[in-house]
Amino acid sequence: MKSEILLLLRERGDYVSGQELCERFKVSRTAVWKAVGQLKKEGYRIEAVQNRGYLLIPERELFGQHELESRMNTEWAGHPVRFYDTLESTNLQAKLDAEKGAEEGTLIVADMQTAGRGRRGRTWNSPAGTNVYFTLILRPRFSVELAYMVTVVMGLAVAEAIREICGVEAGIKWPNDIVADGKKICGMLAEMSVEREYIHYVVMGVGINVGKQEFPEEISGTATSLWELCGDNVSRAGLVCGVMRKFESYYGSFLQAGDLSGLVERYDSLLVNLNREVRVLDPKGEFAGTARGVNRKGELLVETEDGRVTAVCAGEVSVRGVYGYV
Repeated sequence: MKSEILLLLRERGDYVSGQELCERFKVSRTAVWKAVGQLKKEGYRIEAVQNRGYLLIPERELFGQHELESRMNTEWAGHPVRFYDTLESTNLQAKLDAEKGAEEGTLIVADMQTAGRGRRGRTWNSPAGTNVYFTLILRPRFSVELAYMVTVVMGLAVAEAIREICGVEAGIKWPNDIVADGKKICGMLAEMSVEREYIHYVVMGVGINVGKQEFPEEISGTATSLWELCGDNVSRAGLVCGVMRKFESYYGSFLQAGDLSGLVERYDSLLVNLNREVRVLDPKGEFAGTARGVNRKGELLVETEDGRVTAVCAGEVSVRGVYGYV
């Protein structure tokens, strides 16, 4: 009920009477009073005036269970939310929950990770009170061969949510690094449990650099945050919910088509590699060419000097700009 009260107070932007809250949620005035009191203890500033009711006074951003629940306007993605102050890794927790039967759409969110990971075992810097770390549990019925496309869908969702909510010109460095001003602001890590070509679950982890921070020396030249780009405080809860809303829509399109055909044009419009020279770092042999966008499988089409076009699949292959990270 606390999340619902918070949502109503935020949407109304004015006093809401205790009687209306009682009738809306079919509880006593005492129950309403207790719920409001608990929200105050969590840090929300709620003014109570006799004969007028309760008023939520916007102040600093709060990031937690009730804030996320009150903003989550999706049908299934992000339901339920499981928020933690500290976790080793949201992906690790999501896998544990998935093994115990957590439903599709369950969202694991942490304020801090003590063992955050990126691709290929890299460490993901995860301080408290600064960034966004979450993992979405999926239980797809499609074949294993299609599973990698989930990261392409999530990359598109994150980039568009950042553009819409923060006003930052975020783009995608194939396949799913989100960049702005030539630097990385988001990374992703998908993991899955498979048995005999049957997918038990996929966990899709996302880390977004949001607040002001000092990056480790080894990535300081290639990483940035939304604070540096827009010079303003970004609502972490609002951003998480925005990503869920976009993902739910694009994932639905992907499931309906059975591939990425309905998203290719939108994805290419945000692809920072598009029509630029790239180096493909393939264990079978490195080569250079010009990126020509993605196909319906999410593979990057790279045209070499001789005019041949190679479809590059994400996995062991990396793509870099000829003159730098992008």
